[in-house]
Amino acid sequence: MKKLLAMLALAAGPALAEEVVTYDTDQSFDDVTFGLENAIIDAGLVIDHVSHTGDMLERTRADVGSDVVIFDHADIYSFCSAQLSREVMEADPMNVMFCPYDIFVMVRHDAPEITTIGFRAYPEGEMQKIHDLLDGLARTAIGLD
Repeated sequence: MKKLLAMLALAAGPALAEEVVTYDTDQSFDDVTFGLENAIIDAGLVIDHVSHTGDMLERTRADVGSDVVIFDHADIYSFCSAQLSREVMEADPMNVMFCPYDIFVMVRHDAPEITTIGFRAYPEGEMQKIHDLLDGLARTAIGLD
């Protein structure tokens, strides 16, 4: 049985002071991304894009004059839900700013035994539908649901 290291953490991000929801696990990066891909597809959603942010940062590290390795792995999955997006945007057209929805999976270089999956927290009100969707997908990806 895979050991869950931490259940839930809410923390303010340093740049935008936004809250983020994260789950840490000792599962491998590949297992977590596989679980996330399956959770998204099983929910009837389509992955629009996978941003390989960790690869990009590593590939350009020397070019920007850095010797700091931040991630061993870091990908961001982008997708949308036509039904839920319509609901939240009919309630407030400005909710368009939140679409597409993203879930990240990362392994920090300084903590290679921990894989983190997470997403930015959404505001109260209609966007809690999206928050709940993302939370369910992240939890399913690591076997919590």
